[in-house]
Amino acid sequence: MTQRIVTQRNILFLPLMLVGALPAVASAQSGLDGRVGRLESEMRAVQRKVFPNGQLLQPDVTAPVAPTEVPGAPASSAVVDLTARVTSLEQQLATLTGQVEQNGYQIRTLREQFEAYRRSTDAKLTAPVAAAPVDGSDPAPIASAPASRPLGGSNTVSGATRPAAAGPTVTDERAARLAALERPSSGDSAEDAYLYGYRLWQAKLYPEAQAQLKKTVADFPKSKRASYAQNLLGRAYLDDGKPSLASMAFYDNYKKMPDGERAPDSLLYLGQALVKLNKPADACKVYDELSDVYAGKLSAAMQADITRGRTAAKCK
Repeated sequence: MTQRIVTQRNILFLPLMLVGALPAVASAQSGLDGRVGRLESEMRAVQRKVFPNGQLLQPDVTAPVAPTEVPGAPASSAVVDLTARVTSLEQQLATLTGQVEQNGYQIRTLREQFEAYRRSTDAKLTAPVAAAPVDGSDPAPIASAPASRPLGGSNTVSGATRPAAAGPTVTDERAARLAALERPSSGDSAEDAYLYGYRLWQAKLYPEAQAQLKKTVADFPKSKRASYAQNLLGRAYLDDGKPSLASMAFYDNYKKMPDGERAPDSLLYLGQALVKLNKPADACKVYDELSDVYAGKLSAAMQADITRGRTAAKCK
């Protein structure tokens, strides 16, 4: 009899216990719903930011997807369904994160490739007009090379047009100046090429001189005139108001032909170009290297030029 009374009491109290537990379950479900809603909203915001056109790119390599419970299956509670949704969203975020990392890597790779292409293109564009400086005093062989064949007739047009293509438009006045310059023909191709570039530089036809001197260096890299032409190329740039290109031409002459007759001159003019580029500290280092590398080989005139250059750069 007593056992029946206890059982009846338990039956009576069971609905009350269930009713008391319902608010806690509803509160947990409400909190989880809010978290899931925010997570889904953030997920959509990230997708709109990363994929503005609305199309998701699938990564080539993805993490294995663990099996999850299917929401809405028989005997599953609301909490289980929400847990499955959270798991699914976490997997989507992991996939999206992988896609973002891959996209970032691809963008960096493309940027590096573009920078390499840009440098290569800039080098090709500037190559026809690059030139290295030469000091005003040229060696005796230049004077001994006779200039016998003037530019005339069809040769005048082709000779004038070819170097002018890298510079300003050829006007009648400029074409006349080009035609007035005699192209040397001594039988020494390297000497004739350099001498013609020197004459263009002397006539202040700087773009044409740059193209001619650059071609001389490329065609006769083993000739002693290569050092002269590269140095004069830098002078042509410097006189043309292009100290940045001039500095590259001077440095190339010193770096590639350190034993060339005009390598010390290139270092001297490199210091002047750096001063014009507002880099006096670098100019001082160049003057120091010139004095150290070519100690005992510098003329009194060049030593005086170095002293004036160090004063202009305010070297210590």
